[in-house]
Amino acid sequence: MKIYTRDGDDGTTGLYFGGRVPKNSDAIEVNGTVDEAQAALGWARSLTEPESRLNELLIRLERDLWVLMAEVATAPENRHKLKSDVSLVSSAMILRNEQEIDALSSEITMPAEFVVPGENQISAALDVARTVVRRAERHAVGYPLAGSLVVSYLNRMSDLVWTMARWAEGDQHRTARHS
Repeated sequence: MKIYTRDGDDGTTGLYFGGRVPKNSDAIEVNGTVDEAQAALGWARSLTEPESRLNELLIRLERDLWVLMAEVATAPENRHKLKSDVSLVSSAMILRNEQEIDALSSEITMPAEFVVPGENQISAALDVARTVVRRAERHAVGYPLAGSLVVSYLNRMSDLVWTMARWAEGDQHRTARHS
């Protein structure tokens, strides 16, 4: 199989379940930013130990983003073909993120002030990933999908990635007021 198809040479790209849209359409802008977020999460994962808690959690988040991108890349007339947790963001996916936030938060003292990023490689990479997830969320807000949980999922994911960064620092948070 060749990686190139030449189909996009006209400035369009294919949607899940068919159809084409301009490569600068709102849906593709959302998915492009989500793709960047997925790559940033992958970079953070590359800094973790294989089989570690963070590694496994990051793999799940990266896979969740495939589900989210499938939903965003589906034309409104084909949304009925989406399947929960496969190509449609579900409330269970959001709940899993909330449960992880609660679990990680219970294991460390969470900072009460703004944190200065960069205590270690993993937390710094997670903070970069969090900012990309937040950008994806901002784009998604501008591309409303009726009945979709995409924005809620991205909002909770950014909270989780922030919490993961703090967890990766342990209790060594450098805050805006203290060094």
